[in-house]
Amino acid sequence: MTASTRPSSSIVMSRVLLWGAVLAGGIAVVAAPLGYAVAGVPGLVGGLLGAAMGLVFMGATALSILVANRFASSDAYPAVFLGVVMGGWLVKLVLFLIVTVLLRDQPWLEPSVLGLTLIVVVVGSLVVDVLVTVKGRMPAVTDLPPSRRID
Repeated sequence: MTASTRPSSSIVMSRVLLWGAVLAGGIAVVAAPLGYAVAGVPGLVGGLLGAAMGLVFMGATALSILVANRFASSDAYPAVFLGVVMGGWLVKLVLFLIVTVLLRDQPWLEPSVLGLTLIVVVVGSLVVDVLVTVKGRMPAVTDLPPSRRID
C-alpha cells in the first residue's frame, strides 16, 4: 500500500502507539518506586504490571486499527475494519477479565497499586489519543478515490 492510498488514521495510530509506549514507560518509572515505598516488593510488582497491562491493552486497540487499515483498498473495507476492531476489543475484554481473575489473590502483588497504575495509564492514554489526534492534521474529508466515493 502506498502512502497515498494508506488511510490517514494509520499515521495517527502509529503515533498513538509510540507516545502510548513512552507514557507507559514513564508511568512504570514512577509507579514502581512509589509502589515499593507503599507496599514493598508486591507494590513494585503492582506498579510494573499495571503499566505493562495498560500498555498492552491500550496498544491493542491502535494495533487493531493499523491491521484493519491494511484492507483499505478492498471493497469490503468497512466490514473488515469493523470486524477487526470490534473482534480485537472483545478479545481484549475477555483477556482483561481472565488476567484480573488470575491476579486477584496473588500474594506477590499489591492489587491497589496495580489498580491505581492501570487507572493512571488509561487516563494518560486518553490524553495521548486526544493530543495526537488534535495535532495529527487529519483531513476532514474522505481518503477514498473518486471512483469509490458514495455521493
